Amino acid sequence: MKIAISADSVLDLTPALLKEYDIKVIPLGIVLGGEDYLDDGSVTPEGVFKYVEETKVLPKTNAANAEFYKERFQAILDEGYDCVIHFNLSSDMSATHNNAVTAAKDFGGKVRVINSKSLSTGVGIQTMYARKLTETESDVDVIVEKIEKRIPAVQASFIVEKLDYLHKGGRCSSTAFLFGKAAGIRPQIVVTDGKMHSGKKYIGRNMPALIKKYCKDVLNEFNTPDKSICFITYSSATPEMVEAAREAIADVGFENIYETTAGCTICAHCGEHTLGILYYNDGE
Repeated sequence: MKIAISADSVLDLTPALLKEYDIKVIPLGIVLGGEDYLDDGSVTPEGVFKYVEETKVLPKTNAANAEFYKERFQAILDEGYDCVIHFNLSSDMSATHNNAVTAAKDFGGKVRVINSKSLSTGVGIQTMYARKLTETESDVDVIVEKIEKRIPAVQASFIVEKLDYLHKGGRCSSTAFLFGKAAGIRPQIVVTDGKMHSGKKYIGRNMPALIKKYCKDVLNEFNTPDKSICFITYSSATPEMVEAAREAIADVGFENIYETTAGCTICAHCGEHTLGILYYNDGE
């Protein structure tokens, strides 16, 4: 059986990884200045940051509707695939999952939709695992069961430098915003069971130092990593920030450490200099 793996554009894998693992991408929507765009590279994170800086307004993100999913699923099947396994942004963060499930009903079981309960490369790592499963397993039910069983093991978290985007997006009150900005608070955002919530708060102006501490804290808390893959994913970052993350995770012994830049859908909600490490936490 020829199985296609696809995902919403929030998966944030590099073009090289998308090609290597043969993963299809279905773009979500983004609205800048009243103009509708697809999160397919036609708008860059730098463009999003510039727009917010100039207008002081956050861009809006749009969930793909059921008709759009139908068209994309059909196009994938028309390439000669027998089945599509599609990964959505967490259903608690977007309507995309429900819309994709609705669209899948028209394909008689040829399209299977996974609620990733994650975002960014927390989705990407699941698509890579799915592709590896297809190399040794042809039963779609078995593949889906294994994928879903592993979803709770995805460790996805970030440290955010600026509170501006969280404040504009309604995730940070005006009082907390003003106090946090004055005190130099850099919050940790953690994804648990498909929902984002605030974790530890780091204080200081030296982002590389704070990133190193954040990474160490994450690895101490989620201390049974699958050492095959770890992602360092960021909206934007200085070389010093990325190096700090690499130094912090170096002793773990990850076989593959991938650096990826988040797409516009993610960047529209977190702002510049947001960085996270993501991996499966179900190793020995």
